[in-house]
Amino acid sequence: MPDDAAPRLAALAEELLGGPLPIRIRAWDGSEAGPERDPVLVVRHRRALRRFLWRPGELGLARAWVAGELDVEGDLYTALDHLAGLLWERDPDDARPRPRPARIAALARDALSLARPLPPPPPPPEEVRRRRSGGALHTLRRDKAAVSHHYDVGNDFYSLVLGPSMVYSCAYWDDGGTLEDAQAAKLDLVCRKLGLKEGDRLLDVGCGWGSMVLHAAREYGVRAVGITLSAEQAAYARKRVAHAGLGDRIEIRVQDYRETADGPYDAISSIGMAEHVGSQRYGEYARVLHRLLRPGGRLLNHQIARRPLADEDDYAIDEFIDAYVFPDGELSPIGTTVDQLERAGFEVRDTQALREHYALTLRRWVANLEARWAKAVTLTTPGRARVWRLYMAASALSFEHNRIGVNQVLAVRTPATGDSGVPLRQPEWR
Repeated sequence: MPDDAAPRLAALAEELLGGPLPIRIRAWDGSEAGPERDPVLVVRHRRALRRFLWRPGELGLARAWVAGELDVEGDLYTALDHLAGLLWERDPDDARPRPRPARIAALARDALSLARPLPPPPPPPEEVRRRRSGGALHTLRRDKAAVSHHYDVGNDFYSLVLGPSMVYSCAYWDDGGTLEDAQAAKLDLVCRKLGLKEGDRLLDVGCGWGSMVLHAAREYGVRAVGITLSAEQAAYARKRVAHAGLGDRIEIRVQDYRETADGPYDAISSIGMAEHVGSQRYGEYARVLHRLLRPGGRLLNHQIARRPLADEDDYAIDEFIDAYVFPDGELSPIGTTVDQLERAGFEVRDTQALREHYALTLRRWVANLEARWAKAVTLTTPGRARVWRLYMAASALSFEHNRIGVNQVLAVRTPATGDSGVPLRQPEWR
């Protein structure tokens, strides 16, 4: 017999949200409630509600999504926008009424009766398993495990999502053009900012599948070293280097930046890697890169940034991202990044915000994944494919709504003479 679950869920959600339900719900018993329009939030099993009750907020919803107990029929981006009140903190100016604590307790009891008071389901197997103590953050061993969790999903899976460029960072878009064009433009932008020329020695920190070192060696004649903690990435990159006939110019290592000691380099690129470093280690990261550069050498640091908080002690790592996507990853405001680079001895010469570019990039990746969904599931697991779809779509919206940004910072190890080597004008950078 139907539980009329959807109307009951809708009533609970409306009280918590302080307003009308923004999305239609279909529950496990076939009942529906909410506005007569797409998209539809499908609650396939009462376990989804049980997960949310045991872990209210983003992580509970994410577990239900990864397990396939929660789904969306229709446009995922629109659904996530509608669900923003459950996924992100309300705007301080939002005047909608909030239920009092006693009423919240009553709502929880109603929800529990609908979910049935059973123990919480175990997390999906794709979730990071950690010891209860958590352990010390950003040790060499723990960082290697975190990188392996994210990047050793399978090169074929990433090829499906990223396309032929195999670049897993923000592209640089012009009007029109393909994803591959935009990624090539981003790599060339980095090379121009670094002022690369024939014979220069380049270190690419977090080299991924080798796209940056290949572009720099092929187009600018540099000698390049790419380092990554992912064995799968390194194997793929080495094959690409050999196929391109650039083995005499490019070396790919499985190596932590803290273990790299063969400077000096003329230039260092770090594209989408610094988010893994962590606030506790960022000063060390900046000092190591400064030490590896020759006087006058340039660093291009390409990094996602969050918005600053009134009280930085309130910063909390995103639960879904930490559990399923980037374990131990941390975002910092752009001002903090610039400050840390300058404290390490760098002179910051240029910053460029690419927020809208990353939103466009992520939407292309999501489109690639959705277009070949059945193949993606066979290349990894259904849960892992669902993780990547949710993470990339939600991230696209975060960039579009200015919740996060991404910036390229050009810094120089300026020598004591004060001659940075940077031209007075740099129109070619854009």
